[in-house]
Amino acid sequence: MGSGTVSHSSMRTYATSLGRSYDSSTGRVKGQEFVARNIDPSLDPRNFKVRECVNSEEHPNTIPVILGLDVTGSMGEACSETAAALGTIIFNLYKKFKDIEFCMMGIGDLAYDRAPIQMSQFESDIRIVESLDKVYMEHGGGGNRYESYTAAWYMGLKRTKLDCYDKQHRKGIIITMGDEPLNPYLPVDKLNQAIGGTEQTDIETHQLYQEATEKFDIFHIAVDSPQDSYKFYQNDIASSFGSVLGLRYKVASINNLAAVIETCINESLEGVAQQPESKLNNGLISW
Repeated sequence: MGSGTVSHSSMRTYATSLGRSYDSSTGRVKGQEFVARNIDPSLDPRNFKVRECVNSEEHPNTIPVILGLDVTGSMGEACSETAAALGTIIFNLYKKFKDIEFCMMGIGDLAYDRAPIQMSQFESDIRIVESLDKVYMEHGGGGNRYESYTAAWYMGLKRTKLDCYDKQHRKGIIITMGDEPLNPYLPVDKLNQAIGGTEQTDIETHQLYQEATEKFDIFHIAVDSPQDSYKFYQNDIASSFGSVLGLRYKVASINNLAAVIETCINESLEGVAQQPESKLNNGLISW
């Protein structure tokens, strides 16, 4: 996996084959719809042990980026915008970082959803877009005031093999997007059920962050849309994510979401927005 690159011709061919329009001047697609009605077997964590981002002659300095989309009920607009702008994001980043490989994730709520964790391979060509097309928009979630955002951290830590980290001592990048506060833990029984795992205890967020941040630069984008829950949870979102991520917690509107995703990747690769350890409050997170 991870061979090739996305081109305007491949994007146009793929988009038009599905009845969508494609603007080669911007890389944007119109007509994207999430039509899956169940988790795709290729994205089901119960069907794989690890996702690899491996260096090659074509891509000798791979840059793994996990994009975790909140696929619960209120986040459809943000997912649609990410899909429409994915080409723009890719082409803008490839101008500076030709070895980026994307892994697409769908993140729901472990406590309530049937398919709370979906995860693609790392890809560098049109399969990035194909993977996003397979994501199941469950439109679920529940009444617990958060979704299982840190499932992306867990999967990055436990279920990825990165040449950049293992061989070149460079971190990957995780970017999650959502409209609710940071979840305090991942419930062990629901996590094991979703991924075919064997964890023995709940996965506490502060401990998971300390471990995952050794392997990844972690960002979160709170999406401020009239259709989502951001305004309702605004202060709690900023407090919970900000206390952990510091400057790597961002807020975006639908209109500038693509630009903020690019900003996160640029900041990681250019070494800015470093996370101060003091933000962890000695390992304790306040909700």
